[in-house]
Amino acid sequence: MIFTNIVPRVSETDGVGHINNVFVPIWFEAGRREIFRIFSPNLDFVNWKLALVKVTVEYVDQLYLAENVEIRTGIEKIGNSSFTIKEEIHQTDRLCAKGEAIYVNYNFNEKKSETISNEIRDKLQIVKFIEN
Repeated sequence: MIFTNIVPRVSETDGVGHINNVFVPIWFEAGRREIFRIFSPNLDFVNWKLALVKVTVEYVDQLYLAENVEIRTGIEKIGNSSFTIKEEIHQTDRLCAKGEAIYVNYNFNEKKSETISNEIRDKLQIVKFIEN
C-alpha cells in the first residue's frame, strides 16, 4: 500500500470551512503517482499507458484545513488488461472519504487495450490495498 501525505490549502476550503468535495478526487489522483510510475517510470506522456475508465467517491466525514491528510492507495484487483485501485483519505484518525479507480492498460497509438505484462502485474501485487 502507498501512503501519501497532503497539506490542505486555504484555497481548497469552501464557504463553510470544509475542504471542498471537488478536491477529494484530485487528492486521490495524487496518491496514484507511484502506480503510474509502474507503467511509465519517468511519468512522461510520450509512452503513457493508462486510461482512466471509472472513478467512484464516497464522502464519509468532513475534511478540514487545520490538519494534514493521509491518502492510502493500493491495488484491489488485477484483470487481464485493467486493474482497480482502492483509495481512502484519513484525517485525525478518521476515515473521511473512500473510493476506487479503474484503469486500463491502453495503447493510445493503436487505440486498444493491452494485456498487463507479468512484470507489471508483479509490481502491482506489491502495492495491494491492506485493510486496517
